[in-house]
Amino acid sequence: MATAGLISPAFMGEKTHRGTIALQEAEVISHQAYPEQQYILRLHAPRCAELARPGSFAHLSCGPELPMRRPLSIMRASAEAGWVDFLYKVVGLGTGTLATRKQGETVSILGPIGNPFHPNPKRPRTLLIGGGVGIPPMIFLAETLHQQQSTWQPLVLMGSEIPFPFTQRPSEIMVPGIPDGTIAAMPLLEDWGMPSRLASLQGYPGCYEGHVTELARHWLNSLDKQRRLEVEIFACGPIPMLAAAVQLAREYELPCQVSLEEFMACGVGGCAGC
Repeated sequence: MATAGLISPAFMGEKTHRGTIALQEAEVISHQAYPEQQYILRLHAPRCAELARPGSFAHLSCGPELPMRRPLSIMRASAEAGWVDFLYKVVGLGTGTLATRKQGETVSILGPIGNPFHPNPKRPRTLLIGGGVGIPPMIFLAETLHQQQSTWQPLVLMGSEIPFPFTQRPSEIMVPGIPDGTIAAMPLLEDWGMPSRLASLQGYPGCYEGHVTELARHWLNSLDKQRRLEVEIFACGPIPMLAAAVQLAREYELPCQVSLEEFMACGVGGCAGC
């Protein structure tokens, strides 16, 4: 299933949305395949890259014979180089067709769309929870916080029941409250000096054996009252995972922002599918 941000339809006529969504013919820069039909697609789409924010998504045309676009979360974006990255999994005809697109070909892209995340500087202990194809917005948010080089202290927790679309490695960053043996991390985040941990029920080495929200609970339980007052939760993933994340937020009385997964037709509010 594709990922969509928290959507505020441009159709509603709010002037703040004018000029924030671009339609471009984007060139495929690279298209990497990973296990279980997962792909990372990099497109040269300068306008989208310039405007993209963590939590944004784009509506992509998968092929000339398919009139309906597919919404995909933006995983990374470089305004300087003009590229945007998407992580997606093949789940049907649309994404199956998209997976055949090769370097040098063009893809029509409409975006960025959706309301981005808004971290509260008074809550610098950001807890980022991503599940499956809900992982991309968490990576984008983590990178943005890293680039700001302020007092942010993010922790990124990711869960998947299929192999992760990267080669995990043992973390060298200690995280108090994380169960012993849970050491698998995402190399990209480690290189940024940002702690991350992985969770799965599939017995992958170094991963927490359980749901990613259970891993989050371990960490939250390790915090004293003062540190917990500095926590804000951000989450994207399957609906049951989001429900569990929201329940955590209620239990610990924490603010929580979620990005929802959904199919849609137009992506800008006209069809009311969002």
